[in-house]
Amino acid sequence: MIKYTEYKYHLAALFTVTVWGATFVSTKVLIANSLTPAEIFLLRFAMAYVCILPFARGRMWAANLRDELLLAAAGLSGGSLYFLTENMALEYAPASNVSLIVCTAPVWTAVVMSLFYRGERMSRRQIAGSALAFAGMVLVVLNGHFVLRLSPRGDMLALSAAMLWMVYSLVIKRLGGRYPAIFITRKVFFYGLVTILPVFAFRPFGADWEVLSRPVVWGNLLFLGVVASMLCYVLWNAAMHRLGAVRTTNYIYFNPLVTIVAAALCIGERITLAALAGAALILYGMWRAERA
Repeated sequence: MIKYTEYKYHLAALFTVTVWGATFVSTKVLIANSLTPAEIFLLRFAMAYVCILPFARGRMWAANLRDELLLAAAGLSGGSLYFLTENMALEYAPASNVSLIVCTAPVWTAVVMSLFYRGERMSRRQIAGSALAFAGMVLVVLNGHFVLRLSPRGDMLALSAAMLWMVYSLVIKRLGGRYPAIFITRKVFFYGLVTILPVFAFRPFGADWEVLSRPVVWGNLLFLGVVASMLCYVLWNAAMHRLGAVRTTNYIYFNPLVTIVAAALCIGERITLAALAGAALILYGMWRAERA
């Protein structure tokens, strides 16, 4: 059962995945304006880092080298490497494959957390609710097209992205009780930026001022940098600390639902009855899991 004091953290997680689901449309718009995935990531995280600095003054480094290395691992797993593997997967595999595989992150997180943290073990009701939510997510991702084409390279990249988000969840679980969410988020942005830079040695930054000055480009970059990155990473990390990694990560099942709604509203994609049934399953599964 959701405790009254936890409602704001559930709302924070729900708001975050709602925004993250809409980022798919923004990213497609930016790619259509000739920006590469690496350039989009660099610009959004740089903007997020600059915006968060006034709110994260004071402590610059973690208390010890081990924690600083964990923060670097968070920036790599939940930042640069996650976004690169996800976007590279889309080059080799259909979007439905990628979405379905990446959204298995809650499953892997629950399995690993149950092995290492007794307090994160799921009850039977939570397992049943999560399974229903997962089934609903599958229906939403397929959106009435029940054909998946195997693409080993793309599918493995998508699975790598899911595993990277699991690693990010583990790291945030480890650090959440010792540092404020806003400090952790600032460090994630910093190390995400540092670890994306080597990519530009192979493919130099090519976005020129004419492209960046377009209202549709800087408008979407503002959304990705300020809302989807700065605000949402702070909210997500705070929810992870309060609700636990498993309960928070389960909200990722809502992500494809938001994506297809945003795509229907913004770029005219069709929503099928199967997707609507999947949405109902997600809502029921999450409700059932939280009644435990």
